[in-house]
Amino acid sequence: MTYDAENYDVIVIGAGHAGIEAGLACARLGVKTAVFTVNLDWVGNMPCNPSIGGTSKGHLVREIDALGGEMGKAADANTLQSRMLNKGKGPAVHSLRAQIDRRAYSEYMKATLERQQNLFLRQAEITDIEKDGDFWLLTTRLEAKHRAKAVILATGTFLAGRVYIGDVSYESGPDGMFPATSLALSLKKLGVPTRRFKTGTPPRINLRSVDTKALEPQFGDEKTVAFSFESEKKPENKLPCYIAYTGEETKKIILDNLHRSPLYSGKIDGVGPRYCPSIEDKIVRFSEKERHQIFVEPCGEKTDEMYLQGLSSSLPEDVQLGIVHSIHGLENAEFLRTAYAIEYDCVDPLALRQTLEFKDFPGLYGAGQFNGSSGYEEAAAQGLVAGVNAALKILKKHPLVLDRTTSYIGTLIDDLTTKGCSDPYRMMTSRSEYRLILRQDNADRRLTEYGYQAGLISEERYARFKQKLAMIESEKERAKAVSIKKCDELDSALVSRGTSPLEKGLKMAELLKRPCVDYELLAPFDPDRPDYPDEIFEQVEIDIKYEGYIDRQQRQIDEMKRLEKQAIPEDIDYSEITGLRLEAIEKLGKIRPETVGQASRISGVSPADTSVLIVYLERKRKNEL
Repeated sequence: MTYDAENYDVIVIGAGHAGIEAGLACARLGVKTAVFTVNLDWVGNMPCNPSIGGTSKGHLVREIDALGGEMGKAADANTLQSRMLNKGKGPAVHSLRAQIDRRAYSEYMKATLERQQNLFLRQAEITDIEKDGDFWLLTTRLEAKHRAKAVILATGTFLAGRVYIGDVSYESGPDGMFPATSLALSLKKLGVPTRRFKTGTPPRINLRSVDTKALEPQFGDEKTVAFSFESEKKPENKLPCYIAYTGEETKKIILDNLHRSPLYSGKIDGVGPRYCPSIEDKIVRFSEKERHQIFVEPCGEKTDEMYLQGLSSSLPEDVQLGIVHSIHGLENAEFLRTAYAIEYDCVDPLALRQTLEFKDFPGLYGAGQFNGSSGYEEAAAQGLVAGVNAALKILKKHPLVLDRTTSYIGTLIDDLTTKGCSDPYRMMTSRSEYRLILRQDNADRRLTEYGYQAGLISEERYARFKQKLAMIESEKERAKAVSIKKCDELDSALVSRGTSPLEKGLKMAELLKRPCVDYELLAPFDPDRPDYPDEIFEQVEIDIKYEGYIDRQQRQIDEMKRLEKQAIPEDIDYSEITGLRLEAIEKLGKIRPETVGQASRISGVSPADTSVLIVYLERKRKNEL
């Protein structure tokens, strides 16, 4: 028998990385929020790689933190090993990655949700969702009915989840959890446009059975860096990782058993992630490669469970054992968990606005893997944006829309809602045309103002941020004004770095423009340097060294923002616009872009179509004056 239960402003379905950020954002903005999950013991679970960050993903975590999110703080508090990737390249592609204690991370996030004012954490399965006047009506497995003004779907891989291991398949969520089968049927009944995607995960093995002496050890950076701009303590490196390699025997085992893979036998209909293929897929696609790298990574400080990154598979268990035992150093590896592929329902993100609200279902939002993305960081970023916008709508305030000129988060959401995705979307630095400006080191300079205006950044944090900006500007001016005198010691230091000695004294800013010169080198010759934190000098050095390139990219951004300011009316009929090609009319009518900038990025809309649209809108505006 059903009964009326609690009512909320916002209900979040799912307590993974998207659901956590969505729930916290809503509650912190003062709206009454409930987060429902099928199992409280798996809040913030990492069913795949126990790590946060990585190439471009580290940018997302920094941006989440700059906006007032939680992921960066949680990662810093539960780091096992920290490394800055791509240090040999320019600062635009430097990306922080941390190995994480997955159970400690989950406990941290669960406690954060439990202690958050305005937030109510509930273990219950939502089985039905329907519109009820101005509210959404949600029913649980126990037949309780909850109403909310807005609902955020952050279902991860639970929605109609089905696990595949060889010939065996069964309904399941990740890590043996219950799948959200009834909710999937309810969303189809509602008319939400869903499709099937797939992802996978590798085996886990016991450390005691690994010959670590036969593997390459991988240690963290000596000087670690925090994800969060608020973390006062730098993360500690507690455990090593290891590198192993597949060989010819591995390849033979996989090719001999390829017919037993549900991926190749046709049993899996869902589309898998292009940039994180299974080991069998890698062997087929890169048949010329003699070996593939496998990372043996710890899952926690209080467990000997090791994760085999690079060995995702849906092959039968006996084949998986053969594959692992064919790898040098893992000949006697004991399985703790078998690898599996999981198929699940997700939405076509073209059905969403850039606020992540459904175009056809006001008050309904999507976030994370439900929107067709892959990765914890992509999920958390979307959860934060969906949560902020759900709360701002209830509070009758302007939404938070981040365009691709502001952030990787803006790029991620613009790609999903404008271009869509035919396979699980993964963020990469190459997806951003403005990556020289959208660096991880300046995420706070780009986004803290947005977080403050939305209400997620406290007055105290905002004051510290403004003080940081003032120090950066002050140091820039000092670097342009201070001259470094010529001397034998400096000339020797410059020559040692592969650059020419001075002919005479030179302004510090001019010296810093040299590729091999940095603040550390100039320290002995700069006695009046202020006692600022290292991050201030890092920002000033990058700004000075890449000034010309940054200015050029800023001009491109200014032009893009001009197009982004040109809004398109919701009721526009593209078929009435003379000069638009039929393909453009079809694509524009389907996606319904909110700005000219967004319209210009739709596949099938040419620059000529964009020009026709601009002329039409300008003429329409003048006629309405």
